[in-house]
Amino acid sequence: MKNTNENSISTLNDLVEICKDGQQGFQTAAKDAKDADLAQTFNHYAAQRTQYMTELQRQIRNLGGDPDRHGTVSGTLHRGWINLKAALTSDEPHAVLVECERGEDAAVKSYREALAKTDLDPETRSLIQRQYESVIAAHDRIRNLRDSGVHATR
Repeated sequence: MKNTNENSISTLNDLVEICKDGQQGFQTAAKDAKDADLAQTFNHYAAQRTQYMTELQRQIRNLGGDPDRHGTVSGTLHRGWINLKAALTSDEPHAVLVECERGEDAAVKSYREALAKTDLDPETRSLIQRQYESVIAAHDRIRNLRDSGVHATR
């Protein structure tokens, strides 16, 4: 049975991978966005996920772990971002927002599952909780942009 530090490190490594997927997804969306406001929003969230990866990796090191040794999600692109390229080639901002929200659904789920674990140390739980709240806010903003009608399919 794993101890609290090992469980915390494993959970943190999984979240690093989720953040990496989000960072790459938002970066790709920003690069190909035709709308300057959307590109700025996507760049903001890509930078946020980069910051979150740094924070998670720092906590892994604080617990005596190696952030380069990935958890159970390692090496896989999270399924939430898989259709982003197809949406980008459609040249429809609404389709891109749909795929970004799908990616954010996966991130919210991963953070929620991490917080449901009972064997995390308090500092790790606090870090995950803080990031989770921001991930939910990002999800909701992307969803609201998608639903606003401003970027509706023409």
